[in-house]
Amino acid sequence: MPYQIELRDSKPITTAVIRSRVPARELAQFVPAACGEVWSFIRSAGLPRPGRHLAMYLDNGFVEVGAEVSERITGNERIHCSQLPGGAVATTVHFGPYGGLRDAHAAIREWCARHGHRVSGTCWEIYGHWEESWNGDSSKIRTDVFYLIRDPKG
Repeated sequence: MPYQIELRDSKPITTAVIRSRVPARELAQFVPAACGEVWSFIRSAGLPRPGRHLAMYLDNGFVEVGAEVSERITGNERIHCSQLPGGAVATTVHFGPYGGLRDAHAAIREWCARHGHRVSGTCWEIYGHWEESWNGDSSKIRTDVFYLIRDPKG
């Protein structure tokens, strides 16, 4: 799949997340389970409807998985208030099953290297709200992928 990569400024987004160190081979199970747990917490706490689900990948195998929220929250022993970072990002949209996301990540890293941008150790995925039509056509599943840039060009 050809990817359109763009460089843009991203605003910080407040999130409710579970933060954990997760081996790469376990992400396919951890991410949906953590998203579900955070969504259930938000509903049971009576918080306004959350935004999209997300996974932010940090250094040393740490990941924050959860959902966008409209304001800071008080979590519990597992769920914490956090934030997607603001700043210059390289971004693209992936359409298709989640198993293909590695291609979108590779495309952004290659584009950044070709254009002289250094990525930080932080990247994230924001998953589109699930649509019923995606059950029959997984090629329409939308995921936005972002890489925080260390030294954006002017």
